[in-house]
Amino acid sequence: MSAIIKHFVMHQLAINSEQRLALTPKNACFDIGPSTEALAHEINQAFNSKPGKGVGGFASIEVLKAASGSDEDGADPQNSVTAVNAGPQFKELLGATIQDAEHFIELSKGGSQLLIKALVEDGLVETGYIVFIHYEFLATEYLLIALLNTKQHVEVTDDLELSYSDHLDVPKMQLAVRIDLTQYTTQPELHRYVSFIKGRMGRKVSDFFMRFVGCEEKVDIKAQNKQLIAQVDDYLATEQLSTEEKQVSRGVVADYYKQKIASGEDINVSELAAKLPKNEEQQSDFSVFNAHLEQPLEPQFQPDRAALKPLAKFSGQGGGVTLSFDRNLLGDKVHYDPVTDTLVIKGIPPNLKDQLSKADKD
Repeated sequence: MSAIIKHFVMHQLAINSEQRLALTPKNACFDIGPSTEALAHEINQAFNSKPGKGVGGFASIEVLKAASGSDEDGADPQNSVTAVNAGPQFKELLGATIQDAEHFIELSKGGSQLLIKALVEDGLVETGYIVFIHYEFLATEYLLIALLNTKQHVEVTDDLELSYSDHLDVPKMQLAVRIDLTQYTTQPELHRYVSFIKGRMGRKVSDFFMRFVGCEEKVDIKAQNKQLIAQVDDYLATEQLSTEEKQVSRGVVADYYKQKIASGEDINVSELAAKLPKNEEQQSDFSVFNAHLEQPLEPQFQPDRAALKPLAKFSGQGGGVTLSFDRNLLGDKVHYDPVTDTLVIKGIPPNLKDQLSKADKD
């Protein structure tokens, strides 16, 4: 099922002649056609595939003040004012809903200026194209905002000459935020309607992007996904299942994850529970198991692709040793003795065996 694109506009962020970050705006939305729809779909898919996103809602003035350090002695008052104003301004620009194309253009221009303020405030320089997409998917309206860079491509013409052109580098998108407009208008009290990419190259890029939108993080998506995989293992351990049945169940969870990642939908704990084995005697399932935990999972949250790895493999490192092997090898080619804390591996990979044989002769 494809998304319905309602509004799509792009502005440019670049360094001007005065060596300042400035906006070159587009004054009208793109016409919606196959090329526009394809680009919007590519950007949305890139956002869905990014791991470690954060989820929250619009923050209060008090939270923004605390985040900006305005209550601390010696805080820069100019920075504090910028940070505090950024949230309410964007929220006011957005309003209760996106009314029409004219409103959308004003929202995109005003939002872009707030992004520039947040960048200047942090002493950062990010250039590229800022994209605003208003679309509907599965009866839910979204506003996706992303900052895209370009990369150069080389083509060979019919005359065997080289032609250089710049293309949007969508796969490497690292700055993006998406607002679930439907939930924002119907259930704002849940504070689960804003999601954003959290990190890049070891540092948080969410800081200025969160201030730009005025967002407060409420759910750690990476932690939720990690907790789900651990709880699935705990749940399967409580059931009278064979090793093969447990592995089949993990495969079911992996397939469910892949489906949700591809469609851009959230993980639904109740929906997943229906796919896992049930305890018929106690009339309970994974949902009941989760509900009785001290810290149960959120009913719904975004899938993280990184969660798929532990479903299929055991891995770990420490003390100069790094190990990784398929789960189905445990008890077959790989045997673990918890008493002696030893791992016995039968059938060592040929390339590793060759290295070990050569080392033994040295």
